[in-house]
Amino acid sequence: MADFGADTELEAFRAEAAAWLKQNFPSSLKGKAYLAQGEGVGPSDPDYQAWKKAMGEKGWGTPTWPKEYGGGGLTVPQSRILQQEMTKAGAFNPLTFGMGVTMIGPTILDYGTEEQKKKHIPPIVRGEVRWCVGYSEPNAGSDLASLQTKCEDKGDHWLINGSKIWTSGAQWSDWCGCLVRTDPTAKKHEGISFILLDMHQKGVETRPIPLIAGDSPFCETFFTDATAPKEALLGRLNEGWTVGKRLLQHERASQTGAGFGGKQVPLHEMAKKYVELDEKGRIADPDLRTRVIRHQMDSRVHNLTLARAAAEAKNSNSPGNAASVLKNSATGVAQTRAELTLEIMGHQGLGWGGASFDKDEIEAVRSWLFGKAMSIYGGSAEVQNNIISKRILGLPDTTQST
Repeated sequence: MADFGADTELEAFRAEAAAWLKQNFPSSLKGKAYLAQGEGVGPSDPDYQAWKKAMGEKGWGTPTWPKEYGGGGLTVPQSRILQQEMTKAGAFNPLTFGMGVTMIGPTILDYGTEEQKKKHIPPIVRGEVRWCVGYSEPNAGSDLASLQTKCEDKGDHWLINGSKIWTSGAQWSDWCGCLVRTDPTAKKHEGISFILLDMHQKGVETRPIPLIAGDSPFCETFFTDATAPKEALLGRLNEGWTVGKRLLQHERASQTGAGFGGKQVPLHEMAKKYVELDEKGRIADPDLRTRVIRHQMDSRVHNLTLARAAAEAKNSNSPGNAASVLKNSATGVAQTRAELTLEIMGHQGLGWGGASFDKDEIEAVRSWLFGKAMSIYGGSAEVQNNIISKRILGLPDTTQST
């Protein structure tokens, strides 16, 4: 029997959400979702800052997080309705891209003490702090468990020495969720702990790494006698590998979208500006036309699979191994789009600067270059394939030849 009471409650919430958005979302921000990616800190535009504050105070930037820590306290169906109403209004979530929201916050909710949740979750919900993640090291990339950053128990505090690399947004961050080695005598997966580290201290230094795409979102991060209080340990001592893997699941779940953000012009519409069309208004080159259509199909399949995975999750907010499938799928769709974009633009897709290229053409080149990293960050495509083969397909670790 249908639950008409539940339907009535959801429709009442829809009306509430629509009314709140009409009152609080600045019309000047319609179609400007890309602003939320602005180095994770957002632009100084007063309308943007007002919108970020309103969403933070309402808790709807983290709609399903517990209300007692400042989250929205919404059910999964309510959060979907909120997203639907935001789409109708041309609104966007200004907190979507912060690591506090996508990675650290969910992991603290999973493993944190009550004191840690009360201290760290409300500022994340309100968008008041920036977080980074200290994982990779110069000699510990895909083999992350070989990390060597040392964390010593000094009685009343932890002492941290070592370095990290590819630390996204470290130069802007207030806090770092950091994997450290607390027992150098244990097996490499068993001697690791997870520390919540204050970045505003003398013992922390960050050095941005210039990338081929023209910006520096990644850093080298150095810890020289950095300190953290004993209560900064997230999870159990020497069991940080479990916490760290959980964070990566949350990260992959947040990377299952198939675009770089912002409004994307459909490739067949873009083609009208750059390539020859036939008498029916289609891309004249049948090979290019076929590949554009195949990309559209792949993109549609990815989005439908994403929606199905969300529906199957029901009231569970916990990411699973399916995130590895969707992460690789999103990477393939986004990178293929970038390649096709440059091909369609032809010589105009080679621009880096100058009056001969417009803003969209220059951005296309830089997005193409930056998009190459999608196969690596959040766990490389090869690592995801291993997860898929072992944890989803149940294949053995090794195959013996006969």
